[in-house]
Amino acid sequence: MKKHYRKENDCLNCGTILEGKFCHNCGQENLEMKESFGHMLNHAISDYFHFDYQFFHTLRPLFFKPGHLTNEYLAGRRAQYLHPVKMYIFISLVFFVFFFQGNKHENQKVKDEKRSEQKGNKKDKTATNKGIYSNLDLTVEQKKAIAEKLKAYVPDTIAKEINADIEKGSPKVKVRETDNEGGFTFYGDDNVDKFSTYDDYLANQTKLSAKDRDNMLERYLVKKNYDWKNQGKNAKEVLMEGFKHNAPKMMFLLLPLFALILKIAFWKNHKLYVEHIIYAIHLHCYIFLFLTVIILLNMLLPDSWETVTNILQAAANITIIWYIYRSLRVFYKRSRWRTVSKIVGVSIMYTLGFSLSALIILFITAITSV
Repeated sequence: MKKHYRKENDCLNCGTILEGKFCHNCGQENLEMKESFGHMLNHAISDYFHFDYQFFHTLRPLFFKPGHLTNEYLAGRRAQYLHPVKMYIFISLVFFVFFFQGNKHENQKVKDEKRSEQKGNKKDKTATNKGIYSNLDLTVEQKKAIAEKLKAYVPDTIAKEINADIEKGSPKVKVRETDNEGGFTFYGDDNVDKFSTYDDYLANQTKLSAKDRDNMLERYLVKKNYDWKNQGKNAKEVLMEGFKHNAPKMMFLLLPLFALILKIAFWKNHKLYVEHIIYAIHLHCYIFLFLTVIILLNMLLPDSWETVTNILQAAANITIIWYIYRSLRVFYKRSRWRTVSKIVGVSIMYTLGFSLSALIILFITAITSV
């Protein structure tokens, strides 16, 4: 949308005589104050996101010239490009919104698996009941022993049905029910299964010797497990929700760490620390934006195109690896094999830092969640 400038050449903010569209004293643009709502909205969006020319002008080198944008910015040619921090905040916000929504292929796959499990549950339940509780050749003690061994292998939905049958008259042996999904376990799960309340757990702890009792942290984690259970939640849901909430902050705080790793890896280049940070921001912006495009494509592709989706994912991984290699070569100007060796070392260090940060977030979520 075209901007409307004032004909007068005095700055409305500080009174300085202007020699262009911007005040050289305070920087205010000499725009007409009496404007339509559309112009006002356009200016507000442009001023906040700098999407007026800068954003799309920044995308070209970011996508198609790896490392070039960082070189241009550090060379002082900055006015035509979006500020790195502003660009990172906006792109990361868009990326995490789509990333945590998941794509419909994964959601559909989970639904299909649940449907298949539900169809097989009735058959499994009937076979289990017939094989244990209706077998006249087994004594009650033998049935109890077999049921105990099956605890770790019987799906939760079947376990509930079997326990319901047991309550109606079968031998009083319950198969353990858990709310864990995909084999996920959290500290204290076994205690929640053994004792119906936290007070029962504490009572049992008093019966143990001092060396066998849980310490203060362990008791606290068990208590959190009981609290989640009383609220109808499980550990996996709580931890994943906490990770989703804190992941954007974690990635932003990892940027200085990534820059430090780059400074150590490329110390012979004698670049300032802030230069490594600018490169790290631009690299993460590309990866986030590129992955956002891939997620959108996955959402648009039909469910039956699983092969195409796999090929697209493989191509995305190869593209990101190539982009990292090319951007490092352009920015740090190292040889091919030296750049490859640096990529391996930096990747290992960054993965360790990322994993440690993720564990810290999960731990903080576990001890602070309500």
